[in-house]
Amino acid sequence: MRLISVKARYLAGLITACLLGGALLYGQARPAAPAGADKPLMAEEAFKNIQVLRGIPAKEFMETMGFFAASLSLNCSDCHGEESGSDWANYATDTPMKNTARRMVVMVSTLNKANFGNTRSVTCYTCHRGNQRPQVIPSLAAQYAEPPEPDPDEIEKVPGLRSTVNPQQVLDKYIQAVGGAPALAKLTSFTAKGSYEGFDSDFSPVPVDLYAKAPDMRTTVAHMKGGDITYSFNGQEAWSAGPSTLVPVPVLPLIGADLEGVRLDAHLAFPGQIKQQITDWSAGFPPLMLDGKAVDVIEGKMAGGGRVKLYFDKATGLLVRNVRFTETAVGTVATHVTYTDYRPLAGVGVKVPYQYQVTWVDGQYTVKLTSYQPNAQIDAAKFGKPAPPK
Repeated sequence: MRLISVKARYLAGLITACLLGGALLYGQARPAAPAGADKPLMAEEAFKNIQVLRGIPAKEFMETMGFFAASLSLNCSDCHGEESGSDWANYATDTPMKNTARRMVVMVSTLNKANFGNTRSVTCYTCHRGNQRPQVIPSLAAQYAEPPEPDPDEIEKVPGLRSTVNPQQVLDKYIQAVGGAPALAKLTSFTAKGSYEGFDSDFSPVPVDLYAKAPDMRTTVAHMKGGDITYSFNGQEAWSAGPSTLVPVPVLPLIGADLEGVRLDAHLAFPGQIKQQITDWSAGFPPLMLDGKAVDVIEGKMAGGGRVKLYFDKATGLLVRNVRFTETAVGTVATHVTYTDYRPLAGVGVKVPYQYQVTWVDGQYTVKLTSYQPNAQIDAAKFGKPAPPK
């Protein structure tokens, strides 16, 4: 994506305030929040001038903006204008690009209803493929060029493929590779410190703190120059939070696939119970090389029903990537997390990744950890709902 200013960089990375208007045109059921949890904030409650994408959670609205950005290779300022970078209120102003996008959403919905039984068979990305204008003339250069390498995120199981990959054996090898079940059982918590770098930090490293407690509590706090951005999960509920100078919604409850994603990250911090925490394991993927190394790919189902693909280095047995998916109002988007620089924790014998990178349609960031404190005492409040940042 093209990046224009400090705030535009953040918006291109997080797409949290792109106020493309939108009435929800697809009738799929929305995921419910956990019993007793905060009521999801709807798009029209969080933002102004929502015309077509009403009735969806604010977080899904943001991811829908990411879908548009990925489909057209644009950032927020491209659609909302340069003035949007100086004040959140300017995102509500109509622009020709926003009005065109509204018409396109209606057109695609009508096309799917009339021709594909109201299933999402056609999306913005179907035609645009990263271009503002869909290409209508076949490219001879593309036709006669070497085909590009497949996107590892897009690899899918091949029906009838006779695979030698056994999911249980892959998981056993992974657990052994990170230290074995007895050592993993002794790791009950950890804190970690390091740096965070991404679009929202203006591509400069800022301090980050990580807190985790078995079996499934995890909080990340990135100390941005304008204030802390926090993602917390207490085992049942999750939230994102940040100062109003950086995000338009100071504290946002996460539901559905976003909640499942943070739960998965918490589980993977303590992988000793991964076999039980994810179910319906299967294989059957074609051979794949990732960063020049052969990997085994297996798939499982998370507690909420969403699927996740895990990629393991054949040689070491270590987890190198996970890929999960989120439904938005206009299509499915992927998130992948890569893991590198595994090292053993002193005195525990468990290997952990000292670097991980999160990539999704709303941005990308890299965390490089410099120190871990295993079995640390952590106040339970660290995993609770963040207070509204000042």
